[in-house]
Amino acid sequence: VASLPQSLIEKSLRKGKIKVNVKKVNSSYKLKTGDKIKFFNFNFEVNKNKETNKKFSPSSELLKVHENRILENNDDFIVIDKSPGVPVQGGTKSKKNLIDIFSKSKIFEGAKPFSVHRLDKETSGVLIIAKNREYAQLLTSLFRIRKIHKTYHAIVNGKVPFNRKTLIDNLIYYENNKKITQKAISHIKLIKTKNDFSLLELNPISGRKHQLRKQLLNIGFSIVGDRKYSIEKTDKKENLMLHAKKIKFMINDIKYNFEADYPNEFLNFLKTKIKSH
Repeated sequence: VASLPQSLIEKSLRKGKIKVNVKKVNSSYKLKTGDKIKFFNFNFEVNKNKETNKKFSPSSELLKVHENRILENNDDFIVIDKSPGVPVQGGTKSKKNLIDIFSKSKIFEGAKPFSVHRLDKETSGVLIIAKNREYAQLLTSLFRIRKIHKTYHAIVNGKVPFNRKTLIDNLIYYENNKKITQKAISHIKLIKTKNDFSLLELNPISGRKHQLRKQLLNIGFSIVGDRKYSIEKTDKKENLMLHAKKIKFMINDIKYNFEADYPNEFLNFLKTKIKSH
């Protein structure tokens, strides 16, 4: 089991394929003597022949590009300003990913990069990557109990009214053809609106997949460049205008605050379509 990816183990825990004492547990659960672990329809085989299992090997130039985007580097985690268009983890559609890139970096020498939260491939901004299993579990737990606070900025289609404060939705997901409904809560604040576009500040309280993109579509203000959750015609070359601007949390009485500048495409859109010259 030790050779299996952390992401697969966490996903299997969420789906109830791995249970402790016949109960679902979180990845932060610490095993005790006498605990009984049971596996349900769990596939231990890792197919070495599949292309998706081949780790992406970055060039030295690509390593340097992403290392230069590091905002914080300590013994337990790094914080980076993620570029748009790069997934956090590898998948069937994309081999290039941040976890494989940093696994080859000298910054992770004698350590291993762990993904502790999600940012969609096309979303830019602040991202935390743990350097060890202990901090991966700690940070994952802090996200789960909402002790890590994230602030996003988004440019959306349409003029969002000033009185919009909180979005509460029951979002629908499907896992293995099973319909799952999850409550999603986000706070919303209008920063500026002009030319039928709006710049928003968003604070997701819950952490659902594609939460902000779905919630904004539900109120009729899809994010510019969103090719999946949009009622507008989207230019295929246009970037998703969703940026993880800030993140703050506390560990051992130490306060951490990080902020990422807008990527060029976001800044250019903002200057030409919303901000006055």
